[in-house]
Amino acid sequence: MASTLITVAPTGAETAKADCPALPTTLDELVGTAKRCEAAGAAMIHIHIRDDEHRPTLDLGRLTDTVAAVRENTALIVQLSTGGAVTDPYENRLRVLDAAPDSCSLTMGTVNFGDDVFMNPWPFVTQLFQLTQEREVVPEFELFDLGHVAALHRLLDKFGLPYGGRVHCDLVMGVPGGMPGTADALVAAVNALPDAVTSWSATGIGRTSLTVALAALSKGGNLRVGMEDTLTLAKGHPVRHNAELVERVAALATLAQRPPMSPDEARDLLNIKHR
Repeated sequence: MASTLITVAPTGAETAKADCPALPTTLDELVGTAKRCEAAGAAMIHIHIRDDEHRPTLDLGRLTDTVAAVRENTALIVQLSTGGAVTDPYENRLRVLDAAPDSCSLTMGTVNFGDDVFMNPWPFVTQLFQLTQEREVVPEFELFDLGHVAALHRLLDKFGLPYGGRVHCDLVMGVPGGMPGTADALVAAVNALPDAVTSWSATGIGRTSLTVALAALSKGGNLRVGMEDTLTLAKGHPVRHNAELVERVAALATLAQRPPMSPDEARDLLNIKHR
């Protein structure tokens, strides 16, 4: 039976702890979240970290400790964000790979991000991609619009396949400034993906989360959910724990007869080293 890769993105860099106390920002909270989400059906965790004041940071020591702690306590694929916060300098974002994650995000272009701009110029994209090849880290290509899909064609044509030989993408939909979180936009993006793509997932931001999840399942894709992207289950019903979001899409995937895959199955899908 076909199965579904579920990724959880539990924290992000945008929401303040003071505004959302349930957001996991300490190492203990993050590890506890990882364990509960794995039990709920997640196979990969997409990690942003915070400092002692709960502010976004790319501190290498904290990143390394986080990777080690999640590996020690779960079988999840550990994916670190190389996006950080929109204000993080490029050199700090490149150093994320020094923490030796299994995977990392790799955004394929600049995008307006609400009132901010998430900068990913071509020289940075290509430098990061070549570093992932050298460090044997499997990238997940984050695509916020059709221009990013075109950039992925260009990248693969020029620099070849990523480490592991598989090409996995995540369609990030519903960001103000990116492609909308609609079924039509998802189908257009999927139909434009390079032939080399071996798997893809989709993320719906905010109120688009269910629309995107249902469209992705219908189109044969995988899913990413989490409090980085969605803070309410429905109007007036805040998310109390990331596991609630994982449980919801795990139930949808099971209903679609594509139940959640295990971390080991996900490692085989993405050709990530087993440990």
